Amino acid sequence: MRKLSGEDCLDAIREGEFGPGVTGAADAVAVVLTQSWCPQWSWMRSYLDSMPADAGSEVFWVEYDLEDFFEPFMEFKESSLGNDQVPYVRYYRGGKLAAESNYIDSGGFRRRLRGR
Repeated sequence: MRKLSGEDCLDAIREGEFGPGVTGAADAVAVVLTQSWCPQWSWMRSYLDSMPADAGSEVFWVEYDLEDFFEPFMEFKESSLGNDQVPYVRYYRGGKLAAESNYIDSGGFRRRLRGR
């Protein structure tokens, strides 16, 4: 699991979507946008941290309430991406948005990540 950089997040705000360095980092990519206080994020993080590494997938995350860009990023997430809940997960396959979810259990997460 890799933390999104400030540059990744600010580029997404400017461009309206995450760039190819994120969305194309692997065949299957998940981007988790959340806030540190969220109990569902704690549950998700525990299974994501223990997921074995897979060369064909990558998971990115950001706890945007702890970042300097908190307010503009929250506005982007809620207005441009259309989701006001946390955690919010975007799944990409082949660099293109393939699915979205909010909190999801580990089995559901893996199915969505792989497109099954």
